[in-house]
Amino acid sequence: MRFLFIGDIVGKPGRDCLQKILPKLINMHHYDLIIANGENAAGGNGITEKIYYELRDLGVDILTGGNHIWDRKDVFNFIDREPGLLRPLNYPPDTTPGRGCTIVERNGNKIAVINLMGRVFMDPVDCPFRAVKKKLFELKDQVGIIIVDMHAEATSEKQAMGWFLNGEVSAVIGTHSHVQTADERILPGKTAYITDVGMAGLYDSVLGVDREGPLKRFLTQLPHKLEISGGREVFNAVDIEIDAENGNALFIRRIYDLI
Repeated sequence: MRFLFIGDIVGKPGRDCLQKILPKLINMHHYDLIIANGENAAGGNGITEKIYYELRDLGVDILTGGNHIWDRKDVFNFIDREPGLLRPLNYPPDTTPGRGCTIVERNGNKIAVINLMGRVFMDPVDCPFRAVKKKLFELKDQVGIIIVDMHAEATSEKQAMGWFLNGEVSAVIGTHSHVQTADERILPGKTAYITDVGMAGLYDSVLGVDREGPLKRFLTQLPHKLEISGGREVFNAVDIEIDAENGNALFIRRIYDLI
């Protein structure tokens, strides 16, 4: 089975980027499932219902989240009724809005997508390692393919999760840093892995936002508004093939397209 995992979609340039390139990829490869991290899709922070459906109409099946998932109040109005929108699994048990795992079926094969969030240099949440271990126990014998979005700042924490889930899941895909890493590989347990898939958004930017705001913050240590304008766009993703018979990853390939 063929999967496409798209990096963090950052604002309107990221959405426009998908509109330009995603139909071509779909026609070329006929993906069974398309996943994207969408927590920055609305102006660079959060997601709205309108944008959620816009991305679904473009062909994205599942949108994962992270530390910005709650930035737009609108998300509380629809996240509970949309199984295609995830928030991190390892929020405290009393965090009732949304879900951290969803299951879909394609051609008779059940696929689980799990969203985790790291704790190093991130908002305080429960342990992602223990949370995913518990979820895997619950999913035992229910699904044949499991894909994990590990949304985290520290590369070490993402690599640790890759090894922790080596042989337990089909793929561990890192998100959050908006910078694509060049370490894609198949781990010994046949788990596809990359530390960070990158982003869809402004190319000549700082993590998808106009350069001026971040530069002023670094130079003055004062708050400055972060804005997103226009310009060249970059599309980062990974193309993954997984054996439907045993859930083993067969290959993972980076996609880096400059538009």
